[in-house]
Amino acid sequence: HDVCGFTFDAIAPLIDRAPAAARQLAVQARRAAGTLETGTADAGHRHLVIAAFLAASREPDATALLHMLDPGVVLRADTATVAMGCAAEVRGAASVAETFRGRAQVARLALIDGVPGLVWAPGGSPRVIFEFGFHYGMIAAIHLTADVEQLQVMDIALLRTA
Repeated sequence: HDVCGFTFDAIAPLIDRAPAAARQLAVQARRAAGTLETGTADAGHRHLVIAAFLAASREPDATALLHMLDPGVVLRADTATVAMGCAAEVRGAASVAETFRGRAQVARLALIDGVPGLVWAPGGSPRVIFEFGFHYGMIAAIHLTADVEQLQVMDIALLRTA
């Protein structure tokens, strides 16, 4: 079995779990997928999908990314992230997948105010956080924040290097 084209052996180190534990999280996520509403995906499911998203976004082919994105996914960036060169808004799975395809080489898994997400933290200092919204178990929203004042008030815990 796999998640979005990635084997449990490949995902397990990203989420700091044994392959069997990663497999169990996926089973639980699949059972719940039919009833998950926006924002109600449990932390284990979020962590697993975000780890798979990170791994997929490092690949040159966007196919795996497309499998985990809701067709209506929206990527939004704050003004500080836009000033760094990101588009303010990107809509649709194909466009969002293309935005991330092959580009998250230095992003890391993190807990942001206790919720799984990603962070770009060169030298260990958070510069951009990636917060995710879910709809029926798929990524439906990604919000990028680089505003220094906002980052300073967030509890950002970097997880093991992925």
